[in-house]
Amino acid sequence: MVKQEKDSKRTLLLIGLIIAMFFSALDGTIVGTAMPRIVGDLGGLSMMTWLTTAYLLTSTTVVPIAGKLADLLGRRVVYVTGLIIFMIASALCGMAENMTQLIIYRGLQGIGGGVLMPMAMIVVGDLFTGAQRAKFQGVFGAIFGLASVIGPQIGGWIVDAWNWKWVFYINLPVGIIATILIALGLQGRKHTGPIQFDIAGMFTMVVGVVSLLLALSLGGKDYAWDSWQILGLFALALIGLVGFVIAETKAKEPILPMYLFKNRTFTSLNLIGFFMSIGMFGAITFVPFFMQGIVGVSATESGMIMTPMMVSMIITSIIGGQLVYKIGIKIQIIIGMLVMAGGFGLLTTLDMNTAKLVATSYMAVIGFGMGLVMPLLTLALQESFSREELGVVTSSSQFFRSIGGTFGITILGAVMNKQAGTALNDKLVPFLNTLPAQASEMITKFKEMIATNPEGLLQSLFSPEALKQLPAALAEKMTPILKTSLMDSLHSVFLVGLVIIVIGAVFTLLLPRIKLSDRKTGKKAGNEEEAKVLAQSN
Repeated sequence: MVKQEKDSKRTLLLIGLIIAMFFSALDGTIVGTAMPRIVGDLGGLSMMTWLTTAYLLTSTTVVPIAGKLADLLGRRVVYVTGLIIFMIASALCGMAENMTQLIIYRGLQGIGGGVLMPMAMIVVGDLFTGAQRAKFQGVFGAIFGLASVIGPQIGGWIVDAWNWKWVFYINLPVGIIATILIALGLQGRKHTGPIQFDIAGMFTMVVGVVSLLLALSLGGKDYAWDSWQILGLFALALIGLVGFVIAETKAKEPILPMYLFKNRTFTSLNLIGFFMSIGMFGAITFVPFFMQGIVGVSATESGMIMTPMMVSMIITSIIGGQLVYKIGIKIQIIIGMLVMAGGFGLLTTLDMNTAKLVATSYMAVIGFGMGLVMPLLTLALQESFSREELGVVTSSSQFFRSIGGTFGITILGAVMNKQAGTALNDKLVPFLNTLPAQASEMITKFKEMIATNPEGLLQSLFSPEALKQLPAALAEKMTPILKTSLMDSLHSVFLVGLVIIVIGAVFTLLLPRIKLSDRKTGKKAGNEEEAKVLAQSN
């Protein structure tokens, strides 16, 4: 009877976890589709990007803090609090009367989302070990991928059927169901002594991470990289992060214990996740540029090219959860990283005549690699540390991947901008010099853009209206030059992405053998390469 009650609670909990993860992941992509309607209703076009930036800043910063609090206060109180914050913020987003309010509420929603991000994986780590843990983390990785795939479509349907406010309001009934199920399924923590919060660590981490993310988000776009604003943010980030390291060495209950970085498994796995995310976000961000600007497909069609990557990731996330206890963690991660690198190598062969089916198949290759790697990063950490450290190490994996994504967009964006300037200087300037003297004003304007904002010039490829403003004969000759320049710069982006993925694969070689739990013996499996992991229930 006790076992039946326990199994019933576990089933309720898993349903709650799936619902909460699906909708928190959905929120990352569903809002993008509603952006035009939001701007049309509230105005504030120049502030639109802050709807994403505000959520990114708060959610990324909160992840490691949430993981530590889950270890200190217990899973239930932290998870339920995160859900409540997420729901309140969602309601406020729907009631926003201007863009400033919506941005503030999105930042608040990010705090709730940052709590939800690691909690599902932490709880899975509590509930299961060995083969079951690998299987369920593969399933949860697949759910995350599915939400990313269907988010834009669901967002479009909600906006068309009702209005943009329901993109946020839909979180309320679903969140209430998830909260009830998780509160019933999770046990509260039994307090065994006083709880010591790392206030200094929390403060310095917030200052350091927020300043760093702001500098990376604003640099090269809103402000020049050498402007006092960006240099000041980098300096503040350095002060905050140095202060964080000092605080963590003195804290009794540090958010991110510094001794973990002496552990080869911890450091190697988080570096692999960091570099993998740089490549992943590079593909997601820059392939649509190629398809829209060079091949000439619509925004909807370029979005559909992303779908096979996520579908293949879902498939291999599930398969990888079963495969890992046949070939081992280390070998599977190496295979996944090399498959991803191969996908980026294929992207460097894209040209103006590339068919959509070909581009789709290349993205699917990257997705296959991602699906083999992503669930294992968390699994390997959880198998390598004690249950008392499970919250910290699980959230660290999500944290370093989020930071990697931000670095990826920034680094690869800078590569694109630099190569675009070089390509336009080599290809467009000679053509401009052949134009008659009567066009000197326009020639000067184009040359200034090449020197200061080459990406801005290439953006005309995504705006037929901008090209129509030019004389037809000039636009006809300039368009192939602009497309070739964009193609060259994106090839450089994909090549750098390939190198970054290979660097991540090299760190895989530093991984020690990670033994997986074996229920029958109660010990770890002896040989990872041939380990066969059996389920261990609580």
